[in-house]
Amino acid sequence: MSGSEQDSSQPQFIASHENRSVPSGPGAPLIDSIDVDQIIIPEKNGWKNLFAYMGPGFLVSIAYIDPGNFETDLQSGAQYKYELLWIILVASCAALIIQSLAAKLGVVTENISMTGKHLAEHCRTEYPKIPTFILWILAELAVVACDIPEVIGTAFALNILFKIPVWSGVLITGLSTLMLLLLQQYGVRKLEFLIAFLLFLMACCFFIEFGYAKPNPSEVLKGLFVPELKGSGATALAISLLGAMVMPHNLFLHSALVLSRKVPQSVHGIKEACRFYTIESAFALTVAFLINVCIISVSGAVCSSENLDLEDQRNCGDLDLNKASFLLKNVLGSWSSKLFAVALLASGQSSTITGTYAGQYVMQGFLDLRMTPWIRNLLTRTLAILPSLIVAIIGGSSAAGKLIIIASISALTWIISTFIMVINTYFLVTSFVKLLLHSGLRTASVVFSGMFGFLGMLIYVAAILYLVFRKNRKSTQPLLQGDAELGPMCTDSNHADNNTLYHLPREDISSMQLPQNRAGLDLD
Repeated sequence: MSGSEQDSSQPQFIASHENRSVPSGPGAPLIDSIDVDQIIIPEKNGWKNLFAYMGPGFLVSIAYIDPGNFETDLQSGAQYKYELLWIILVASCAALIIQSLAAKLGVVTENISMTGKHLAEHCRTEYPKIPTFILWILAELAVVACDIPEVIGTAFALNILFKIPVWSGVLITGLSTLMLLLLQQYGVRKLEFLIAFLLFLMACCFFIEFGYAKPNPSEVLKGLFVPELKGSGATALAISLLGAMVMPHNLFLHSALVLSRKVPQSVHGIKEACRFYTIESAFALTVAFLINVCIISVSGAVCSSENLDLEDQRNCGDLDLNKASFLLKNVLGSWSSKLFAVALLASGQSSTITGTYAGQYVMQGFLDLRMTPWIRNLLTRTLAILPSLIVAIIGGSSAAGKLIIIASISALTWIISTFIMVINTYFLVTSFVKLLLHSGLRTASVVFSGMFGFLGMLIYVAAILYLVFRKNRKSTQPLLQGDAELGPMCTDSNHADNNTLYHLPREDISSMQLPQNRAGLDLD
């Protein structure tokens, strides 16, 4: 059926935009054909399509079981046994909602705009230059803060397994990540299978540890469903758990990863894509949730054991990734320490890959930078490796372990959730007040420090309110009639005669993940 016949027989998607002309010039997509290397979803009903959508959720779920999560899980189990398990349950449910919305953002905009846009590109389109630049700085800081525990955790794993110094492990981690990212040249499926394999490898390792540690099932269930926060230390650790579980860079990552699928341009196709992306995200996040539960339960069971010596008791009081391996070795045996190191290596390596991806999308989306993928990978890796390398060289493994917790709490400043922002603000205010009261400074110094500190907090709150309540610069309100095919109506003079639908796919997204020597894959 020709385009003109289709226009006359079916109602079309209608959208309001300021300019609907075909983009051209240096900022335009490099190609204008729909025959790019995307995974093409067939227009058919049934659950067979679910497999075609499987993949992005696994890459996103890795952020919830990175080495930063490992360390905060270990500390919460060591200090409060199973009492903070409910935080993991709440954070996992919130993560599922947030990630589903991020996926829907990418799916919907791919079908109602000239080119599908991910979250960072939407921010660049919606906000003026100065707020966009500030948002980019904050997003990059969030990516680096999330990436630091991943790099250091991988370095710890290499140290446990092969006795490699932590600073050398940091460099090896950066190099190995760039090498593994070469898999993107062979298709998105290869990389997704690698990440899924590493995810299930971690699950197997900690399920074995869980079975051998034998935590009390009734206490574990109580910790999951009975909220408790005893003492200020528990509050700070709970905030750290939330900061490690709800990752801001995942919002940018998930909204971009879904653009590697070419969804059928119909109401049914969009609804099916949103439903299947939610299902696959729920499955992947459930596996991540179980891994976190196992880590806390193993740590709680080991540190509450009655046959701990004095050194192991001290390690439980200030537990980090490095001390955890020695603790497991002393209590459960040397095989347990090696198993933990294998899981930590899988976690660190997979999370550095996804972190690099997120950094690429943030940089490309906010700044509209178009550069060779290997240069983009190298630049993103360097931003994350430098802080970890400096701390590892100067402070050693103990300072690197503390940096993981600091990075997990710092990531809170970019969590898009009103409830969590309120908690973050409360934590910052109370901590700042305690710091001023116990700083030992003179009264005048305390007053000036307090003025500048609270002024910075007010600017932070004002910036959030500005982004929330400002009027939209552009609006797109689709008018869907029946199950019409979706796509923007082209009003360009060269295409207006035949009145066909004109759709430009995301070449820059798909080329980052898919091979350049074959057409899109039609999954049956």
